[in-house]
Parts: sequence; C-alpha cells; structure tokens
Amino acid sequence: MPFLKKITFDWNRVKEKNKYPFNIPALSQLNALDMNHNLIFFIGENGTGKSTLLEAIAFKCGFGNKGGGKNDLVENPDSSIMLEPIITLSWLPKVSNGFLLRAETFFDFANYLDQLAQDPYIGPQVYNQYGGKSLHEQSHGEAFLSLFSNRLRGKGLYILDEPEAALSPQRQMAFLRIMRDLEQSGHAQFLIATHSPILLAYPKAVIYSFAEDEIKRVAYEETEHYQLTKAFLNNRESFLKQLFEDY
Repeated sequence: MPFLKKITFDWNRVKEKNKYPFNIPALSQLNALDMNHNLIFFIGENGTGKSTLLEAIAFKCGFGNKGGGKNDLVENPDSSIMLEPIITLSWLPKVSNGFLLRAETFFDFANYLDQLAQDPYIGPQVYNQYGGKSLHEQSHGEAFLSLFSNRLRGKGLYILDEPEAALSPQRQMAFLRIMRDLEQSGHAQFLIATHSPILLAYPKAVIYSFAEDEIKRVAYEETEHYQLTKAFLNNRESFLKQLFEDY
C-alpha cells in the first residue's frame, strides 16, 4: 500500500536558485508530486534529476545516503541532500522502515556491513538480512537479489536507484516477482529510478518521465525505453546498418 502520499516543495527557502541541484530544470518547475501509488518509476536521461529527488526523499526518511535503512551510516553527503530541506513528505500512515539502494554506491554499503560485522557489539549477525554472508562474497547480481529477498521486508518505503545495474534480464524478472510478492502483501511501496524496459513493465505501475523542463506521467508504451527496444528487436539489422553506416 502507498504510505507516502505526496511530496511538496517550498522554493521560498532557496536563496540561490541558480545553483545545483535547485537549477535542475525538471525539478525547478515542480511544486508538488503525487506519490499515492504502490509502485512508482522515475525515468529520464542522466542529469534530469530523478536520482537527485530519490536520494533527497531517502535522506528525509533518515536513510543512509550511501544506501541502507534508517540510522545507517552517512558519509560524504553529496549535493542531492541539499534538496532535502525544501521538501515535505505527506504520509498516511507514517512508516519509518525502509531502504535505499544506490547501484553506484553499493560497494561502499557492502564495505559498511563488513565493518559492522567486525564490531564486537554487532558481529556477523548483521549479515542475517543480506543472505547470511558478506555481500562481497556473492556475485554482483547474487548480492542484489539477496538484498532484495532478505532485506526488503515489513511495512516500508523502498527506494531503489537503478536496481537493474547488476541484474541479467532473467534476474530482472526474478526481481519483478519479489516486488509483486511485497506489493501484494500490502506492506511495501516502491520508488524506483530505472532505465530497464523489463522493470518498467510492472503491471499498473506509475511512470514519471523527467524531461528537460517538466515531470509528466506517461504510459509504458509511451516510454522511449519500450519504443526503442521494441523497434530495435523488430528491425535489428536495419538499426545496426544505420548505426554503423559511417564505418
């Protein structure tokens, strides 16, 4: 079920609107965004603000900006956190459980867990929520699926930034099943930034497209991810011929 209902922005609190991340065109035009859906995808080219917004939401929830849940270690806060003070999250009901996965900092998060495992007051039991062993002792794809299968439990908001990064197409489909089980239980809300046409196909998901100067809701079939992938698979030889015609 959706716990986070809406995000509102107070741009009056921004003194220097010409500085990053406040000057990202799609975000700078945004006053509010409806979040009252079980599963929401953010799509768009790199630099359009989708990851910046996800990370600001996660930091507002108290999640570690390198990844993790509430009260996990935060190191080297990046510029996306600057957006956090101007956003307000509207909940019903309020939940404190959740998790942030950032594909680009997953290695750092795995290191963090290994450090906790060496702590005499915590120990190896920290791995219980991650498949029972260090994420570094698993392949990249196995580690991601292990995290999804074991850590994403209970009522919570699960924020995932490019979760497909380590997943083969087959494992992306396995992840769809994990999401489905959690969503159908009524215990999970997902916010996901992705480039994957496989993940975007999730039934009845809401897709927000981050363009140069706006954020708009689109249907799956309207996404470039779907259209380009379908066109390529249907006309592979023609696409490759045009792509390589100058060689």
